[in-house]
Amino acid sequence: MHSRSPPFLRLCRRRQVGFTLIELLVAVGILALMSALSWRGLDAMSRSQERVQARADQLLTLQAGLAQWSADLDAIVQLPGTDALDWDGRALRITRHTRTESASSLMVVAWARRDVQGTGQWLRWQSPPVATRAQLQVAWARAAQWGQNPGVAERQLEVAVVPLEEWRVFYFRGDAWTNPLSSDGAGATSGAPPAGPATPVVGPSLVLPDAVRLVLTLPPGGPVSGTLTRDWMRPTMGGGKS
Repeated sequence: MHSRSPPFLRLCRRRQVGFTLIELLVAVGILALMSALSWRGLDAMSRSQERVQARADQLLTLQAGLAQWSADLDAIVQLPGTDALDWDGRALRITRHTRTESASSLMVVAWARRDVQGTGQWLRWQSPPVATRAQLQVAWARAAQWGQNPGVAERQLEVAVVPLEEWRVFYFRGDAWTNPLSSDGAGATSGAPPAGPATPVVGPSLVLPDAVRLVLTLPPGGPVSGTLTRDWMRPTMGGGKS
């Protein structure tokens, strides 16, 4: 003969079958809160990683641009009666040597800042290799045109380096940094005698400075911002310039 279970035991067994609606709602609320907190944490980590990657990419691009700037100046070529370096306030033009698959030749490169689609950009332009003086003069004039008012053909030869708010260029001459456009000592030659009637006058732009200073102002709010100064010195000069 089977004995019947007391009422409180039957109640306990019934409660062990499942959860009440309130318990389910509490559990769902806790899971939703944990999911939201986890998502916010993952989103913050993702955005932080994106900022770090953007900063690293711009730093690498900036380093590559500065390395190219120094390489262009290191390869500068001064030919008799021709310009090798010129700053007109908007673009810096350089005559430099380059090596092609067949032989070594010359080219003209230029650096400038210009607004591109509403954003200031530091740009580099280079001409095709030239073989004659006439071609060099044409390339030099095209570089000046590119720096002032570039056409479609000139824009096809430019490369954007990094966003740039402002830039300045200084020459080191006579133991001082000066504005290349100023007349004070811009074309002075160290120890050169006065030009006589039979002595050809060397224009200011034909005299290479001892060093070139580049001052870049990077726009605020980007991965890399602030002012950057880069000095280049002619390899033939001795001692440091700062």
